[in-house]
Amino acid sequence: MRRSPLGRLMRWMEGLMLKHVPMMITCGEFEDFIADYVDGALSDRQRRVFELHMRVCRECRDYLAAYRCTMEIAKRAYDDPEGPVPDEVPEDLIKAVLAARDT
Repeated sequence: MRRSPLGRLMRWMEGLMLKHVPMMITCGEFEDFIADYVDGALSDRQRRVFELHMRVCRECRDYLAAYRCTMEIAKRAYDDPEGPVPDEVPEDLIKAVLAARDT
């Protein structure tokens, strides 16, 4: 999703404020730990810090939801590689994958 200049400015300002909150991670750090969070591999402290960030950052909550959805779709794709594409896979993604495969 492309942000407007005002949206980017607001996100930057939010990041400046949040980095001074004790035990707060940045959105970049959130992304670094997302796979371990989903796999349950974070320590209790790391999980609490990760979840604290999620409580205050809507974009990272949305990112986590999209990450989980993507992982679920990927798992189902390997169940039956010749089976039908799930309905929730965007058509433009299918076209991009097919185009990349043909090059």
